[in-house]
Amino acid sequence: MTVLKDNETILFIGDSITDCGRREPEHQPLGCGYVNMFADMLAVREPEKKINIINTGIGGDTIEDLRSRWVDDALLYKPDWLSIKIGINDCNRWLTEGHDLQGPKAFYKIYNELLAITAKEIPDIKILLIDPFHASQDVEEKVLGAYRGKVNSELPKYIKIVQQMAKKYNARHIKTHELFHQHFKLIHPTRFFPNEPVHPNSGGHLFIAEAMYKALS
Repeated sequence: MTVLKDNETILFIGDSITDCGRREPEHQPLGCGYVNMFADMLAVREPEKKINIINTGIGGDTIEDLRSRWVDDALLYKPDWLSIKIGINDCNRWLTEGHDLQGPKAFYKIYNELLAITAKEIPDIKILLIDPFHASQDVEEKVLGAYRGKVNSELPKYIKIVQQMAKKYNARHIKTHELFHQHFKLIHPTRFFPNEPVHPNSGGHLFIAEAMYKALS
């Protein structure tokens, strides 16, 4: 049983993994990923509750993109709960383009600004933060110059920042990167990431949804 109360609103915001087709006619309004699966879990396990679920994820977003639309796509809804999943695009663009707005320092600064203004505007809001993740097993850059190894070397900086934000703002926290990699000790990563190490399949989204249900229980 989750701590969500009857008639509460939970808003999900983030990048493509949150978006997951939610703007396409056949998948409106929640998409076909973990947000929709979490909604299904609530309907199956807690049918007595009427929970309003909103998805404002947009594919390709960085923390700077969230800042640009924060008032319209987060604050304006005045949700009781706010879930944020962001960071992998920041890491990728920092490595490939080197833009300051995607580096770890900017990621910390903007993330902190967004949570601070949110706490000010909606004092009673409850927050759930989701770590960015990357499924590649090249965790030691075994092949010199391999891009996936570089991502796995840089991503922990972003994950640490999410952890710092969770502590600072007393948020619930899902360590998705860690959870996935613990699972990969028993099952090949392609079971959940058959095409590349960023976007999970339906099984991977179910993995996130289940972790979310536990985090809110």
